[in-house]
Amino acid sequence: MEPLSAHGLPRLSWIDTLYSNFNYNTDGYDGDGVEDGKSQDSSETLPYIDESPTMSPQLCVSQGPDGEAVSPSPLEGDVEKGLEMKKLVLSGFLASEEIYINQLEALVLPMRPLKAAATSSQPVLTMQQIETIFYKVQDIFEIHKEFYDALLPSIQRWDEKVTVGHLFQKLASQLGVYKAFVDNYKNALETAEKCSQANIQFQKISETVRVKGPKDSKDSSTKSSMEDLLYKPIDRVTRSTLVLHDLLKHTPKDHPDFPLLQDALRISQNFLSSINEEIDPRRTAVTTPKGEARQLVKDGFLVELSESSRKLRHVFLFTDLLLCAKMKKTAVGRHQQYECKWYIPLADLTFQTLDDSDSCPSIQVLPEHEIEEMKMKISVLKNEIQKEKKAPKGQSRAERLRKKMNEQESWLLLHSPTIPFRIHNKHGKSYLFLLSSDYERAEWKESIQKLQKKDLQACVLTSVELQVLTSSCFKLRTVHNIPVTTNKDDEETPGLYGFLHVIVRSATGFKESANLYCTLEVDSFGYFVSKAKTRVFRDTAEPQWNEEFEIELEGSQYLRILCYEKCFDKSMLNKDDNEIVDKIMGKGQVQLDPQTVQSKNWHMDVIEMNGIKVEFSMKFTSRDLSLKRTPSKKQSGVFGVKINVVTKRERSKVPYIVRQCIEEVEKRGIDEVGIYRISGVATDIQALKLAFDTNTKDILVMLSDMDINAIAGTLKLYFRELPEPLLTDRLYPAFMEGIALSDPAAKENCMMHLLRSLPDPNLMTFLTLLEHLKRVAEKEPVNKMSLHNLATVFGPTLLRPSESESAKGQHITCASDIWSHDVMAQVQVLLYYLQHPPISFAELKRNTLYFSTDV
Repeated sequence: MEPLSAHGLPRLSWIDTLYSNFNYNTDGYDGDGVEDGKSQDSSETLPYIDESPTMSPQLCVSQGPDGEAVSPSPLEGDVEKGLEMKKLVLSGFLASEEIYINQLEALVLPMRPLKAAATSSQPVLTMQQIETIFYKVQDIFEIHKEFYDALLPSIQRWDEKVTVGHLFQKLASQLGVYKAFVDNYKNALETAEKCSQANIQFQKISETVRVKGPKDSKDSSTKSSMEDLLYKPIDRVTRSTLVLHDLLKHTPKDHPDFPLLQDALRISQNFLSSINEEIDPRRTAVTTPKGEARQLVKDGFLVELSESSRKLRHVFLFTDLLLCAKMKKTAVGRHQQYECKWYIPLADLTFQTLDDSDSCPSIQVLPEHEIEEMKMKISVLKNEIQKEKKAPKGQSRAERLRKKMNEQESWLLLHSPTIPFRIHNKHGKSYLFLLSSDYERAEWKESIQKLQKKDLQACVLTSVELQVLTSSCFKLRTVHNIPVTTNKDDEETPGLYGFLHVIVRSATGFKESANLYCTLEVDSFGYFVSKAKTRVFRDTAEPQWNEEFEIELEGSQYLRILCYEKCFDKSMLNKDDNEIVDKIMGKGQVQLDPQTVQSKNWHMDVIEMNGIKVEFSMKFTSRDLSLKRTPSKKQSGVFGVKINVVTKRERSKVPYIVRQCIEEVEKRGIDEVGIYRISGVATDIQALKLAFDTNTKDILVMLSDMDINAIAGTLKLYFRELPEPLLTDRLYPAFMEGIALSDPAAKENCMMHLLRSLPDPNLMTFLTLLEHLKRVAEKEPVNKMSLHNLATVFGPTLLRPSESESAKGQHITCASDIWSHDVMAQVQVLLYYLQHPPISFAELKRNTLYFSTDV
């Protein structure tokens, strides 16, 4: 049996935290007649009912000679004022009773038809399940209905002689019903949850229970879940004790009510004391088996794959055990609460071996295009929120948009991670978390292994100890918010949008020679993604990479560098993702300070990791600068030169650079994971750019020797540096209008007409690129690049608003707004053509269907 607190909660329970800052006045009564929500000390924390004189004055009661509770009497001159306060206290309490009765009635109503159906040929629940879920609810409803009906007339005909103590006496004497309810509470919740999962009809009933509003309320009813309503009696159980303190405070000692209220308070306190004595948190161990104080070492939000579905968990690493907790849904105004899902003593924790991984569930990964679509939606919402915040009276709409964005960001946080982190209890189950990067996996693994080096003893927590520990998580946690933008203050930096140029130079500090490489990660939409990878520097203790990368940032605030030892031993194949597991030698993180990285000069830095030092440089180009296209002054080259000039000079239909890069990618890069998404080395790309611009004779040899990501990057750079986008400035507004059409036939007519309107070199090049990207996407199972992925990479490059067109949109204030406002449509345009059946240049030109509007 759980002890109860003055706040009406079972202390040490599954529904509360030991140090929860809970305001007991959520249902309307706030003691002393103070308006709801404005308690003077709503943040005070009370772990359990304390009868010592050090308690808050609101809850402090002195003792008389006989040991009974006595409340200090008001001064004689204040009697009239005291009785008026007493009426206010009672009126507030009565209003909250009405709300409570309506909540209980809402629970009782579905119970009756469910019982009737249980005896029919098509039962929704068994009679035993009904009795478990609704145990004692009818009795509690009748007790409070009778109490309310008796108290209401007393307040309506209020005068100084009215007595209510006998009503509270009777209510206190029936608290035994609450004890039975609280004893069964956890069982009731578990049964309701299992029934919801097994029966869709009951699930619908339990998710939307209608609760009548108060008589004088504008709202006729509200919706609530059965779980929330079953919590109400737990919340209410000590409400009478709280109000009795305040009634006694404002009742003269010689008033007939005083001894009656005093007796009711004594009964209530004895009831609470009897429960508290069953489990006294002061006697509960919060130490490790060796008697050392248990401390929190690390915590964070991780995605657990449980029963084939993704669940967001808050994981706590203590000095002797790992605890996985679920964040419980709570009513508005309440603080977060935790429920322990499982724990593993560190002495019993092992990391799953490769041989064991056959028994683990397979990882379901969403198509990449769904992840990218959600990113685009979030970007558009961010832009809308900024506009609404600037608009007069736009705050309420901005708040609605923030809620919507929170849902979408939470979805992204849940579905993005794909890197497995398996842990195993050598005496029990295995568990699987999904992380967004190797960095997190290495951090958790290192932290656990460091603790395991100590002389740990296995521990088994009693249910009480586990509840105490879970409750303490609320106060001990270091990571307070789920990492989504909507949890951040508006004043916080929004992060950087644009391109980060990073040169990974060298590394020192390795104890022996190895095959070494680095990866670069940046945060994006609440999680980290890998953006670039250096080449493997073989058999050295002092690698000199000197490789430059251009990384696109989407609100990023951190850069991470991980250093790996390449493993070529195929016996180390990881069955999770069919890839050889390389060993992480070190990892480090640096904050992207806008003031530092936005200077035009390179910023040198060093990351120290486990005795290893990696030297790198970085500089940042904002998106507004990167959107600007600067025509080349040398018309003899190909980069920055109009496409018709290049094709005319070459006497070709498609520029040579496009044809050669496509050919090389299809020859040896079509199976490369993340082709076109992973950045190539910038120095390699610049070397290829120079070779194409100067028409070097050795270009084919260079292409055959060059890293394939550099060749893919060169092709992207060519399209990005065209004086105007491949799909032209002139047609940009029409493409935006065409993709927004709802009627499929009208859209087809418009989109084909727009292609016909392109200059021939642009059209031929576009169709060539289109068929190439389709061939790349055919290998998606291997290269992980879907049509949507490719559209995301190339869409904003091939189709961008001209600077003059951007200036027309006065509501758009900067280039990053342009990006978030239009990028989804740009991606959708390219995706439309990628998903279209093959488009022939000749047939397109012969086609006589014309779109009716000028472009």
